[in-house]
Amino acid sequence: MRFEHLVEINDPNMPALDPLTADQVWQGLVLRGQSPELFVLGLDRAEITGRGDDWIERVLHFGKAEVRDRVVFESRRSVRYETAATADHAGGTLTMTIETPGPGALLLRFTYETTMPAVDASGDDRYAEIVKSAYHEADLDTVRKIRELASTGRLG
Repeated sequence: MRFEHLVEINDPNMPALDPLTADQVWQGLVLRGQSPELFVLGLDRAEITGRGDDWIERVLHFGKAEVRDRVVFESRRSVRYETAATADHAGGTLTMTIETPGPGALLLRFTYETTMPAVDASGDDRYAEIVKSAYHEADLDTVRKIRELASTGRLG
């Protein structure tokens, strides 16, 4: 299943919304990769098991379930989560990309590619639609958390 959507960070036509800088969003995305417990509901703990110049490997603990992933950082542009399929997790990738389509505009594109089929054996797509909705809500929560952290000065 492939699923993609945009979340508007700054809308020049909505001055009541406190604008964020692309750098603040970037710092928030990096923090989400390095400290997922601040962003992911139901996460008991996270361990960083490997690190390179532009990547980290992690183990996320959700009760007895473990999810292993690799987070790849493309400086000031995108963060990609690569997860292998297991009995507990469908696996796939999530890429969060910062976009600046015009003056004052700032968007965050979320792109999911999973091993989960878009329809089941009977052709029913309801389960996939529920998953897409959950992804969308989690992404809105990520943006809310980045806004909250920026308002406290933690993201510059």
